[in-house]
Amino acid sequence: MVSGLVEKPKQLFMKDIRMLPKYNVTATLQCAGNRRTAMSKTRTVKGVGWDVSAIGNAVWGGAKLSDVLELVGIPKLTSNTQFGGKHVEFVSVDKCKEEKGGPYKASIPLSQATNPEADVLLAYEMNGETLNRDHGYPLRVVVPGVIGARSVKWLEDINIIEEECQGFFMQKDYKMFPPSVDWDNINWSTRRPQMDFPVQCAICSLEDVSTIKPGKVKISGYAASGGGRGIERVDVSVDGGKTWIEASRCQKSGVQYIADGFNSDKWAWVLFEVTADIRQSTEIVAKAIDSAANIQPEKVEDIWNLRGILNTSWHRVKVQASHSNL
Repeated sequence: MVSGLVEKPKQLFMKDIRMLPKYNVTATLQCAGNRRTAMSKTRTVKGVGWDVSAIGNAVWGGAKLSDVLELVGIPKLTSNTQFGGKHVEFVSVDKCKEEKGGPYKASIPLSQATNPEADVLLAYEMNGETLNRDHGYPLRVVVPGVIGARSVKWLEDINIIEEECQGFFMQKDYKMFPPSVDWDNINWSTRRPQMDFPVQCAICSLEDVSTIKPGKVKISGYAASGGGRGIERVDVSVDGGKTWIEASRCQKSGVQYIADGFNSDKWAWVLFEVTADIRQSTEIVAKAIDSAANIQPEKVEDIWNLRGILNTSWHRVKVQASHSNL
């Protein structure tokens, strides 16, 4: 059901969604708590202990939300409806204890929802196949460039509302607080809900701590930024951050990647790779720079927050050089 501050509320069925033009959008979804475990090593935080894998990239297929909203009389590129609607709330079938048994919900600005270039989808396919249950069958929202918490799965209702969604995960979670705030002095109303995710990268070819044979070592991983910003550069250090080498970047096999280029997927992660000569035990570090020249902070201590979100500090992996064949 699409209802709220609209001229003509309408009940839509899957056949109605499928009749709209289908778009395929390659987009990375990343949990705001990705790399939370490393932040917790500084000071304990509250949340699931993710390492570097609370992230994924897929080709999502479905209808653009901007087309769906036209069915209820909201034109494209609309910031507010004639009845005062300024936000689009997504309500899930999924019930959760944080909502006291009510449904999981989140919202995005109407201006984003009605902008075809924002590529917000009501998706029913993933990588060319029907969505499976865990990924939100039969219909889910995909909001590219934004933390995963806003891409609501198992979609049941869409509400056009005046203010941001007042749900728990919009108002009492997923907000960025300074290191000085703890559970005794937190005031949730002082911060806006987090939307875009900052520039991020992680080494995936080596774990912390890895044992390597001295010599040529391949270092590879992913980099991504929110808001449709490309990855301008990924720098890798094999001496703990004293000197740097630039990694190669790619998205599609055989196609040169150019940040914000015509053939690049602006919502998708970028894979990086470099081979370095490592002769002794050391710390390998990776950091990315996006197309707006945003950089990752060097130290996790500087961005520590009590919920452990948005750990985008330099990614560090210790390696131990060993000549043993065991």
